[in-house]
This record gives sequence, C-alpha cells and structure tokens, in this order.
Amino acid sequence: MKPIVSKDSIVYFGQDSYNALNSYLEKANHSKIFILVDSNTHEFCLSQFMSSIKGEYDIEVIEIEPGEAHKNIETCSGIWNVLSELGADRKSLLINLGGGVVTDLGGFIACTYKRGINYINVPTTLLAMVDASVGGKTGVDLGNLKNMVGVISESEMVLVDTEYLSTLPVNQMCSGFAEMLKHGLIQDRQYWEKLSDLSQLNFEDLDQMIYDSVVIKNDIVFEDPTEQNIRKYLNFGHTLGHAIESFYLTHPNEPALLHGEAIAIGMIMEAYISSELLSLTPQDLEHISDVLLATFPKVTIDAKDYQEIMNLLIYDKKNENGNILFVLLNTIGEAKYNCKASDELILKSFEYYNSL
Repeated sequence: MKPIVSKDSIVYFGQDSYNALNSYLEKANHSKIFILVDSNTHEFCLSQFMSSIKGEYDIEVIEIEPGEAHKNIETCSGIWNVLSELGADRKSLLINLGGGVVTDLGGFIACTYKRGINYINVPTTLLAMVDASVGGKTGVDLGNLKNMVGVISESEMVLVDTEYLSTLPVNQMCSGFAEMLKHGLIQDRQYWEKLSDLSQLNFEDLDQMIYDSVVIKNDIVFEDPTEQNIRKYLNFGHTLGHAIESFYLTHPNEPALLHGEAIAIGMIMEAYISSELLSLTPQDLEHISDVLLATFPKVTIDAKDYQEIMNLLIYDKKNENGNILFVLLNTIGEAKYNCKASDELILKSFEYYNSL
C-alpha cells in the first residue's frame, strides 16, 4: 500500500514499514534506541518486531504495566528516570511498540525528555493503528481526566503491520472499530455503510479498511494540525464518551469500559443530540444506534450517575469560554463543530441511550 504522508510524518503499511524503518535507522545514526512496551506487547509483539530490524544497534527495552490506569505523569517520571540512568541523550530514539496508551504516553515522553527526542510509533492494536498513533497527539491523563496533559508533535513515522492484530482479543478489536465507524460518520457515508454491514466484512478486508480510515483522519489533520477548526470533527462521540470513560475508570464497582466502548455510547448520545438540534433524521439516528449496539455491549447507566458524569464535561478540551461544545452530525458523513446543547437535552440523551 502507498505510504500516507502528513505534514511531518509518514504512515507505512505492511512490509514497507520495516523497509522504511531500516533505511531510516541506517541513515539517522542515533546514539541509542529505546523500545517502549507494556507487558503484553513485550510478550506477544517484541520478538516479531526485533526480528525485522536489520543491523547492529544499541537497543534497550523499557516495559510498563498495561492499561489506561498507568497512563499518567507518575509513569512518565519513572521512564524519564530510566532514560536518564541508561544514558539517553538528545540523539536517542524512542520506538513505541504498543496500543494507544503506549503511543500516547511514549510520544509525550519523547517530546519532553531533554526538550525533545525523535520517536516512532508501531501500533499493535486496531485503535492505535487507526487513531491513537496517527496525527501527533501525545499525552497522559490527569487523575481520571483523559489526555489533559500533552503536546501535538508528530512522530518520525508510523508503522502499521496488521500481523500484530492476530493476538488481540475481540473486545480490543471492537474498541478500535469504534474509531473507524466514527471516521465514516463524520466524513464518508459510503465508508460508514461499508463498515456497518458487519456480515459482509472479513479479515481480508481489514488492511484496506484501516488504510481508508487513516486516509480520512490524515486528510483532516493535514488541513488542521493544531485543532483550530475541522480537526474537532474527530472528537465526535468523545465529549460524552470521555466523560463516561472517566467515570467508569474511577468507579471500580462499575463495569470496566474500553475506550471504544465508551466512545460508542458517546456517539449514540451525541447522535441523539444531533437529531434534536441539527438535521440528522430519525431514520439515521436509529441506524447509527442499531449498528453501534450490534457491535458494542449495552451498558445501563444509572440515573443517579447522570449528574456526576455531566460534571466531568466541564473538563473537555474543546470547551471555550466556559461553554461545553459538541461535535454533532448534520447527516451521516457531515459533521459540525462548536455546537452547544442544554443540560436538559444532555440528560435526555442519557435517557435515550438507556431506552434502547
């Protein structure tokens, strides 16, 4: 597949990824290479990745615990100290081999260590391949608040190899699929319709679907790299989805939600708000709801928790001048950003979701 070029990075696919990596390493003359993994990618992905590197390099592996709970400044501090102890200098390279937690956190570490070292993302989950590793957003959570500390700075390259997905649990695959569905909803109705007919999809289609999803995201990011306008489209489902994800992260008695599972709920609720405020038809709202509920588990959100979740909306990064701003849909494939919704309508969106 043809590489996808952004302003400051290139996304490579399949075997071309490793050809590009080896060519880059040969020319870059890095003083030392560090590979950031979590315990899962250390076990299931590292040996495959290492076997693809040609040449002799000074390589150190740094392992962290898996999961969103470890995507915080304390983990960063530990890795910064390890990098310092192992002699990392400004000519060092950090390769992030993992899912969205590893690529978000690793990118932030690279951008801040000694005021910035080069980094490469090698996503190993579907979510990271189509979203987290592409576009230069790096960062960590602040308590239960998602991605509150970070910078936008693109990696040297992103290497997408779907062979890593063979070890991924089904729920993790679905988590990434949520972001692919989102890309269709905000930008390409035909792509949405193709993805939404799950009975017609098979693993052989996956490479092309991932490629198409990255093209949609890259086109938006290329035009608006710092999220001043249309890059906000990529946050559809995330205003309520992130608040729901944050709530469940800090309530251990509630079911654990993966990122994509929370975003799927957010997309249904924000589609409902779209149907009330914009021109999204009742038929399209029903279609969106049916497709997402067929893919993601239904979660019953207790009415007593509505207000606590809504209180988290004030921390959303799209907010301006104290206003909570949503990305909504005029129709499937056409989004609008900077939309305001009343508290009453937001509460009704919870009730709509629970009624399904």
